[in-house]
Amino acid sequence: MAGTGIFTDILDGDVYKYYSDGEWKTSSSGKSVAIINPATRKTQYKVQACTQEEVNKVMEMAKSAQKSWAKTPLWKRAELLHKAAAILKDNKAPIAESLVKEIAKPAKDSVTEVVRSGDLISYCAEEGVRILGEGKFLLSDSFPGNERTKYCLTSKIPLGVVLAIPPFNYPVNLAVSKIAPALIAGNSLVLKPPTQGAVSCLHMVHCFHLAGFPKGLISCITGKGSEIGDFLTMHPAVNCISFTGGDTGISISKKAGMIPLQMELGGKDACIVLEDADLDLVASNIIKGGFSYSGQRCTAVKVVLVIKSVADELVEKVKAKVAKLTVGPPEENCDITAVVSESSANFIEGLVMDAKDKGATFCQEYKREGNLIWPLLLDNVRPDMRIAWEEPFGPVLPVLRINSVEEGINHCNASNFGLQGCVFTKDINKAILISDAMETGTVQINSAPARGPDHFPFQGLKDSGIGSQGVTNSINLMTKVKTTVINLPTPSYSMGDGFISRL
Repeated sequence: MAGTGIFTDILDGDVYKYYSDGEWKTSSSGKSVAIINPATRKTQYKVQACTQEEVNKVMEMAKSAQKSWAKTPLWKRAELLHKAAAILKDNKAPIAESLVKEIAKPAKDSVTEVVRSGDLISYCAEEGVRILGEGKFLLSDSFPGNERTKYCLTSKIPLGVVLAIPPFNYPVNLAVSKIAPALIAGNSLVLKPPTQGAVSCLHMVHCFHLAGFPKGLISCITGKGSEIGDFLTMHPAVNCISFTGGDTGISISKKAGMIPLQMELGGKDACIVLEDADLDLVASNIIKGGFSYSGQRCTAVKVVLVIKSVADELVEKVKAKVAKLTVGPPEENCDITAVVSESSANFIEGLVMDAKDKGATFCQEYKREGNLIWPLLLDNVRPDMRIAWEEPFGPVLPVLRINSVEEGINHCNASNFGLQGCVFTKDINKAILISDAMETGTVQINSAPARGPDHFPFQGLKDSGIGSQGVTNSINLMTKVKTTVINLPTPSYSMGDGFISRL
């Protein structure tokens, strides 16, 4: 169970501690933040409400610990990461239990997230040794007007302190996708977990603690965003911010100053369906892409743009599959579980009611009990409806019938989001042309959008984000290039004549 066994140190009574200087601590504030179980709508856990002074102490220790960590051999950094990955996977059950109770993720998917996270850490350790173990050697005479009198050596060095802020929907996986690259690159790491998902993150951090990382190198500080959020993101000790979430990221980017930013801020991923598409394949991917984890994924299919000639057939196929989705508690591995909060459920309902008022066709009856919303397919959605543009982050999917591929591309590109999209067609030539025309970071051909595998590049355009994720991209973003130039008194050439005469 969560908070027991090897995890007893992270719990103080009924409140989970925060992690600083290699120790689990209770905040001097004497306050806690409640975590509401989305399914029961009752308090499930409590975490420390840390103070700004505690943030200052964490940052001071992070700066100090990073200096020593940067001198740690790459193989040793990788060794510790592999150890943390093994401990994480060995303790998948209590961490998965936390995910079930604080974000209502189905039990089997919660276990998968933890295992996937361990695999990501190990892959990152191996990739980091390869990437960071190589440098470049440049010669000056490749540029016009120069002789070979300069030898340039380049390498990658750490940035310093990385602030990682993952979202509620994948709190463990998207935390380690930031933590592992930061650590292998020689940085220290301060983690600010989401409130919903904080306990899962605390368990995960304890796995790094048990692996034996140096004190102060990793910190996990919990609390209210209104009290420590801006203080963290604007802290002068922070040298890089990796953030996954929503509109808050835009605010952070305006305040952060001249430091590298890695941000993924949501999407309105369009699914364009052509006349020649395999409609059974499309329907299966719409269900997987639009309704897995109740649609609470940045890469969920969020609008279907289907050519009118095949729209009726596709809608009927999707309706038949929606009818088979199970709805209920995450402990029972239901396909559709409660969305994360009442405010989220209310927002989704607002989009649904707007569509209803403007004449959308409801393929199922709209049904809601507390935070639990039954899956809903909305047909004949028009561009004047909010659901055509806004991201519901819930199990509601709009279908827009289009007259041409150009109309679908134009709708996709008119969005302020540009994370991912997908195209279904048997004509690979058309697929490539459409992909090139779509203003999104990634286009999937004949498959639903997805972030993984975790070593693939993952990025968004426009309001969907800054920078690119994926193991290699994250490592590169969390380092900077250092150059050393050796200046020779006379030109030197490998195996050139006249060597002795120049001595």
